[in-house]
Amino acid sequence: MTTPAQSAPVAVDRLTAVVDLDAVAHNIAILRDRAGGTPVMAVVKADGYGHGAPQIARAALDAGAAEIGVTTVDEALALRAAGITAPILSWLSTRGYRAAIEADVRLGVSSPRQLAGIVADAHAAAVTAVVDVKVDTGLSRNGVAPAEWAATVDALARAVADGAVRLHGVFTHLAHAELPEHPFLDVQRDRLIAAAADLRARGLDPVAVHAANSAATLTRADLRFDLVRPGIAVYGRSPLAGDDCGLRPAMTLAAPVILIKRLAAGDGVSYGHTWIAPRDTVVGLVPAGYADGVVRSLSNRFEVAIGGRRFPAVGRVCMDQFVVDLGPDGGGVSEGDTAVLFGGDRPGEPTAADWGDAVGTIDYEILTGVHGRVVRRYVGAEGPGTSR
Repeated sequence: MTTPAQSAPVAVDRLTAVVDLDAVAHNIAILRDRAGGTPVMAVVKADGYGHGAPQIARAALDAGAAEIGVTTVDEALALRAAGITAPILSWLSTRGYRAAIEADVRLGVSSPRQLAGIVADAHAAAVTAVVDVKVDTGLSRNGVAPAEWAATVDALARAVADGAVRLHGVFTHLAHAELPEHPFLDVQRDRLIAAAADLRARGLDPVAVHAANSAATLTRADLRFDLVRPGIAVYGRSPLAGDDCGLRPAMTLAAPVILIKRLAAGDGVSYGHTWIAPRDTVVGLVPAGYADGVVRSLSNRFEVAIGGRRFPAVGRVCMDQFVVDLGPDGGGVSEGDTAVLFGGDRPGEPTAADWGDAVGTIDYEILTGVHGRVVRRYVGAEGPGTSR
């Protein structure tokens, strides 16, 4: 597999999330290779992990993904409205079944009550609903509980017999996939296999058994089954500690330096003066804050890259802005220069994982938290283009 060249450094005149669709295609190629021929469902929930769901879905499908996964019906319908015709699975909805059925969106089933609602809406629409039954194999979130499994299978058999429903798949979510040797993965695998056997014993033959998220796709051949469902890896972030798996981060969050000023030793910066200049220095102002996803708890804990150099953000992160210490000589930075808040596709850039480590969270939360006034700019396969 050929590794694409790194993207060129970004230049922006406002707070911008630059999304590299070639990086998405590169990541899909890696995932397909690791999956060993098992079809790939690219998960684009939460507006494509903050990257833009329609754009990511198109790039992933163009790169060879077979299906798209989302949580809510509204997410699925938005993709259909954007022209995405590929198979879509929505697995976390309690409403909108009829619209989903009419739009040819598969629905996840996590209880007999949910199945009853789907059956009712399928009858109302006079269209057969296509479903994947979700099994709670030990994560204890959504999914059919063990105590309700028999009743769900009974109801599913009746719904299939009367033509209201067609069973497509059976699936689960994994609790410890980021730890490939964790013994509970074997427990969940075996429980899923048993659930599929139960369905087959009732004459219900699922086309697709699926469990693997990004981590399991990259590490566990025994969890591939008939379909893999990578999420974070599509966007170039590895779920495996210390191993980037050759993935390329797709998002670079950047903003211009809009003001430069000199401070004297002892001057305080931002609300509460949580940082006091220890010597005469130069600071730069960056127009991004916690309303945009630069979480306040990052205050005095992160760096940005400007012109290939790293500079610390100092003082409290505000709703709309933060301040960077450029050092006594100003670091060669001028107003209008671009500050990379995070990216990771070029040497020396901070990453979303750096932010997560700084505040005790994960890069998933950082990426999906990019919002507010951030403008998305697409480069690569579909770019250039801009959206809010």
